[in-house]
Parts: sequence; C-alpha cells; structure tokens
Amino acid sequence: MTAPNLTRAAAAERAATIDVQNYRITLDLTSGPDTFVSHTVVTFTAEEGGRTFIDLVAPQLVSANLNGIDLDVADYDESVGLALPHLAEENVLSVVAHCAYSNTGEGLHRFVDPADDAVYLYSQFETADAKRMFACFDQPDLKATYSVKVLAPADWQVISNGATVETTPAADGAVEHVFATTEIMSTYLVALIAGPYAVWSDEYVDEHGTIPLRLFCRASLAEFMDAERLFTETKQGFGFYHRTFGIPYAFGKYDQLFVPEFNAGAMENAGAVTFLEDYVFRSRVTRYLYERRAETILHEMAHMWFGDLVTMTWWDDLWLNESFATFASVLSQVEATEYTNAWTTFANVEKSWAYRQDQLPSTHPIAADIPDIAAVEVNFDGITYAKGASVLKQMVAYVGLEPFLAGLREYFDDHRFANATFADLVGALERASGRDLSGWGDQWLKTTGINVLRPDFRVDDDGRFTAFAVLQEGAAPGGGETRVHRMRIGIYADDANGRLARTHVVEIDVDGPRTEVPELVGVHRGALVLLNDDDLTYAAVRLDPESLATATARVADIVEPMPRTLVWSAAWEMTRQAEMRARDFVALVSAGIGAETEVGVVQRVLLQAATALEAYSEPGWAAATGRPAFAARLLELARDAEAGSDHQLAFLSALCGAVSGPEEQSVLRALLDDADPASVGLPGLTVDAELRWKLIKSLAAAGAIDTAAIDAEAARDNTAAGARHAAAARAARPLAEAKEQAWTTAFDDDSVANVTVRAMVEGIVAPGQSELLKPYTQRYFAEVAHLWARRSSEVAQTVVVGLYPTWDISAESLAAADAFLARELPPALARLIVEGRAGVERSLRARTVDAG
Repeated sequence: MTAPNLTRAAAAERAATIDVQNYRITLDLTSGPDTFVSHTVVTFTAEEGGRTFIDLVAPQLVSANLNGIDLDVADYDESVGLALPHLAEENVLSVVAHCAYSNTGEGLHRFVDPADDAVYLYSQFETADAKRMFACFDQPDLKATYSVKVLAPADWQVISNGATVETTPAADGAVEHVFATTEIMSTYLVALIAGPYAVWSDEYVDEHGTIPLRLFCRASLAEFMDAERLFTETKQGFGFYHRTFGIPYAFGKYDQLFVPEFNAGAMENAGAVTFLEDYVFRSRVTRYLYERRAETILHEMAHMWFGDLVTMTWWDDLWLNESFATFASVLSQVEATEYTNAWTTFANVEKSWAYRQDQLPSTHPIAADIPDIAAVEVNFDGITYAKGASVLKQMVAYVGLEPFLAGLREYFDDHRFANATFADLVGALERASGRDLSGWGDQWLKTTGINVLRPDFRVDDDGRFTAFAVLQEGAAPGGGETRVHRMRIGIYADDANGRLARTHVVEIDVDGPRTEVPELVGVHRGALVLLNDDDLTYAAVRLDPESLATATARVADIVEPMPRTLVWSAAWEMTRQAEMRARDFVALVSAGIGAETEVGVVQRVLLQAATALEAYSEPGWAAATGRPAFAARLLELARDAEAGSDHQLAFLSALCGAVSGPEEQSVLRALLDDADPASVGLPGLTVDAELRWKLIKSLAAAGAIDTAAIDAEAARDNTAAGARHAAAARAARPLAEAKEQAWTTAFDDDSVANVTVRAMVEGIVAPGQSELLKPYTQRYFAEVAHLWARRSSEVAQTVVVGLYPTWDISAESLAAADAFLARELPPALARLIVEGRAGVERSLRARTVDAG
C-alpha cells in the first residue's frame, strides 16, 4: 500500500491548516544506482501555533529543519509522515533525504537498457507517489509552484515541467540543470525524466503564441520514432482545444516522452507528458493502434485543462478528470484528425469495458466515495473512465454540444490554477444550458448498474408498426432505478445494392419502465430495429427476434460502421449475460467478421470470440470443435485478406493468440523460419520483430518449440521488449516446470520489474492450459494475501488480477474464493477477489447455457 494511506478527512484537515506557496527541489542523480539525494525547501503559511505533517517515503531521512529549528528524525516513520509542530504564520521547511529509485513504475523509476546499458529515469506520481522523490504535502488541493534543480551525468537529457533556463558544468563531469519555476499545480503532476534520450523538436503556432514541442524516447528506439505523425496529431489537438476551450495552454513548453517499463498508457504531467514506450512502434501495426495512440495523446492533452489547470479537490472526482479527458479526446479525434470514426471505436472499446465493469458485484457509482488513497488505487477502472465518458456523452446529447462547451469555458475561467468539484462544473453547465441538471446527476452519477432496453411493438400485415414502445429494466446490479435516456431508434432495410441501410430514425427520451413511441406508428419495420442508434446513451440493448435473426445472418451487410458495431456489441452482451450461446456468438463472428471494414472492430470482436471459446463455451465442444474450427477460420481469413493489409495482420495476430492445431502451427513455424509468406498463402505479410514474437509465443504455448528457440530469439532481439516477450514465451510452455518457475517468480521475486511480471502472467494463463493450472487455484488463495501486504497496490494488482484462477471454472473454485473472502481482508484486495469470483460465476452460467 502507498505509505502513508492518506485519508480524505486527514487531507481536509491539513488543507484547512496550511497553504503551500513553493517547493524548491534539488536532486543529485550522480550518487549511485540505488538512491539519489533529495533536498526540498518548502515555503508555506499556516495557522500560527498549529501542527501538521509532511509526506516522505525514503530509505533515509537525513535532516529536517523547520523555521531554523532542527527536527528529530531519528525515529521517522514514513507511514505517518514527519510531524511539523509549532507552526508559524509563515514557514520554511528544509528536508534532506536519500530517496530510492524504483523498478515498479512508481516514484522515480530507474531502467537499464539491455541494448546498450544506458540508464534512463522517469517519474510517476499519481495517485500519491511524489513523496518518493521529494518531501511534500502529497494531496491534490495543496497546489504550489515548483523550482527544480538537478545534478546529472553530462550526456543526459534532463526534463521537468518547466523549461530549462540554465545548464552549468559541475564536478566529476556532471551538469547542473536549472528549470523555470512552474505555474501552480498539484504534487502528483510534478515530473522528472532523465537519461540519454533521443530528442526531436518542433513548435505549434497560433494567435495565442508559440508552444515549443519536443518528443523523447530511448536512443535504442530512435530509429522507430515517427515524429512527423506525432507532431501533426499534437498540433491538431492544440488547435482543437484552443478553439473549443477558449483558454490557451497554460504550461509553456509541451514535451511528450516515451519511457520504458511504464505501467499505464500515459500520465498527464504538466508540460512533460509520459507515455508507454510501446507507442513507439518498432514493427508494423494496424491503423487501429495508430488511432488508439492518437486517442491517448489527445486524452493527456485534454488533461492540461481538465486536471492540470483546474484540479479536483480530492480523489472523489477522479471520475470527472478521466471521463472528461476520454470524452474530449474522442471528440477531438472526430473533429480534428483523420480518425473520423472514433466514436465507433469508443462504442466498441470503451463501452464494452464499462459494461463489463458495471456488471460486477463491486460496481460503484460514477461519483464514488473515496475515503482514502487505497480506495482510489483500485478505482482506475471502467466506471471511472468509460462509463463516466459515456454519461458525459449522454449529457451532451441532453443539453447540446454548444451549451456544454460554453459551460466548460466558464468553468476553466473561474477555477484556473485552482481546485474545483463536480458541483462547480454542474453550476457552470446549468447557467450555460438553462437546464436543471440536479436530477440528471442523481440518476446517472449516484447509482450503479446498467439499464437494459428492449423494443416492444406490433406490426400489421404489411409490416408497419401499429404500436411501438421501449421497455426499460431497472439498473442492475444496484437499486433497480430507471433513468432518462436520450436516444435514437434506427430502422434498417435493404437499399438498392442489397445492403442494410437506415431508412428511418427518431430521437426520443426514454423515461420509466415503458416509453411509447408514436412517431414510429405507420413506419415499416424493415429488417432490423436498432435501439440506441448512434450510441447516444449508456444502456444494454436487446434485439427483437427478427432483428436478431437479421443481425446473425447479415451483420456484414450493414452499410455504416456504427450500427454494425452496436449489433456486435448487442450480441456480445447477450453472450456474456447467457442469453446467447457462446458457440452461436463464435459462429456469428466466424461468418461475419471477414466483411467488417473497421480493423479496430475486427480486432476487438476477435478477442471477444476468443473469450467466448475459452470462458463461456462448454469445454468438451470447445476442445473438439470450437477451437479447431476457429483457428482454421482465422487462417482462412488471413489468407483471404488483401495482401499486406491491416486485416491480414489482424487475422494472423488473432491466430497467434488462439489455440492452434498442427496445420496452423506448420504455417506459423514456416513464417518463423523465414519462409516466403506467399508460400504459405500470406503474400505481402511483413514478418518483423513483434510478429516474430507472436509466432514464438504461439508455438511455445502449443509445445512446438523449446527454450533454446526462445533464447535464440531473445539473443536476436536484445531489447527490453524482447526480454519481456521471452519471459512470456517461457511461461506459456505447457509444462509443469515452466508454470512453476514463472508462478514463483511472479509471486515471490520483488526485484523483477512490474511490466516483466505482467508478461509472465500473460504466459502463465495461455489459453487451452486449464488442466495444467488447476493445482494453482489453492496456491493462489494461500499466497495472495501475503503478496498484497508486501507490495504496493499497483504492483500487487498485476498478480492479484492477472493470476486470479479464471482457468478453474467450477463450484470448487467459487467455494475457495468464498472461504478466502470470509477472512478479514484489506477492502481493496477483497474487491479484486470479488471481481475475479464474479467472472468465474458468469462463466459457469454461460457454459450451462452453451451446453443446453
């Protein structure tokens, strides 16, 4: 657990006691591979005679001096912080510590590049890890300015939030870097990145001025940096946000840094945004991944306004921070970039994530209760990001885009460089739109679960509606509330080319258990009736029997990508809810996915089909029929796809992730052995480093290659990515000793980087190996509590979630989980176990239906 586990009450008390003006941070990064020297001078005001505490996590607190008086640090306990008694009205606190580098992606992370032994550092402080680099009042509403000075090796780039104002040679060949004092911001947004990073420069210019732009990545990845594309998308983002938000970017320069062993997708440090370096594509990827990278770039940029300029008071409003950035990034993709179908991807990816999370027994209101830091660390989830963004999209449909944006501009202007709450935003939106949003907030933000919407209609002999209503089920799981849904109903019929096109649409507000739709009376029912067309609201949609039959037989005939995606989504949710047999969903995908034009939809739906096979279908059928047929179909689809196309790569990649048979394995082995792809029916395919690793991992999971082949590939690709892939491949081998070695490392070896553990987890749970993993069910429950107690929350979650025994879909597995949950557990750990158990229970229900 992050120490100390600050509570909301303690944070409020501290914020009422002090105001922070400035941190003067001096770091020496030349003192060795394990620790660095951190000297912080904090100026702050307080109630005279009051007391508070400051946060620091460090192996050694050397000294602390408050207003000229040395404090006793001999018995410092980082779990409670450093007590600051007898405060003056104006205070100066000096703290010197030896802080530790991490290998977990928390605090100041240190990485050694296996390609050239170069050392790279980067910071990651959200939620509350700034105290691992400097002494601070580590909570979002105690904002300050920051003056940073860093001593580093001469060949390093050193980047922080402010621009570099001076570099001076120092002793022993080091260089001192002095940065401009920042604007006012929260501690979790402070950044330091250092090492021999490669750098590219550009600038964005408009009527507001010039923003210097830079990109960074490790030197060994520099040849793969597509700087022109990234700069273009960055400029498109600034142009859109300047026009839309009405307030120019506030933090001077804008650096984007692609860093190693990063746990998340990116982090919105003001003026120094860090990204997962996998976004520097060293091999060919589909357009979908370029689209997702652009979404991440625009998501983090949106945070420069929503999160950095105006910051939540406490983590209760984390949802608003992340939901807004998600909504804004997709809107900007559609309005300002080449990715004009981004809302289709949102419906396919984000909505699916939200629906899955919202059906768990641990689901929570979007506006969640966050009593402490431990609670927020398990709330970076599908509710906080995706459901919240879906609900914001619903709000925009309700109040209108222009009033929504006008309210945002007022909100930014009123609270710039300060903290705010959701109530502040609602007030601005109500004034801009003229609508009372209190009821909307109660319906959508303070309840849990999903409403299911179904059509209920009658038609005459000519197929025209004589009555039409929308039935709404109460939100579940939760209190069973109905909500107001602004939505469209689309009617689809054959066009002149024999494709399914929308012939009629109405927009209505669904309110209560039954909503009549007289506008559709007299309209022909067509071949497909689609509720929530254009995906305006957040709800699970069901198809009437005739529409379901049309969708199952003709999903590929639907002209537009959005309704196709909504049909795929409806079928998938019916499968997850055990209302459609898993084998029927796999058949639907096998028959229709070849004609899907959106490669992102292809990749997502193929993953869902794989899940249906492994988790939701009857095991006997899956082993004898389902898996062999699906693998054969994937190879057929790859061969039928256009030579060298994204679809060809998507189908082959899906095959690599599936349980393959001898014929498929012979093709994969030929590609690995450098055969001409055309000789195995895959002309135009580029077998590059990342595809080779997919081949290796697939063959390893099938038992078709040994460790010597994996080691040889690791030697051929002597990179950080290569090492992670090799770890995954070794763990994927269908051998008891391979599982034992990987399991022991994942659970017991705290020296292994979190991203490497994540790769091992991927290999351990390779599909088709459930019998081999059965003995690990009891071991998991015997060992997981100790792991949670020993590791920080973010690192522990990699194993707690990744190695939950989803392979053991049985009543015995549920009983083991129940016995574990009967113990006294940390709430965050209990929540994750409850979620894992719910997944197994869902699989049992789906398998029963599939076998029926």
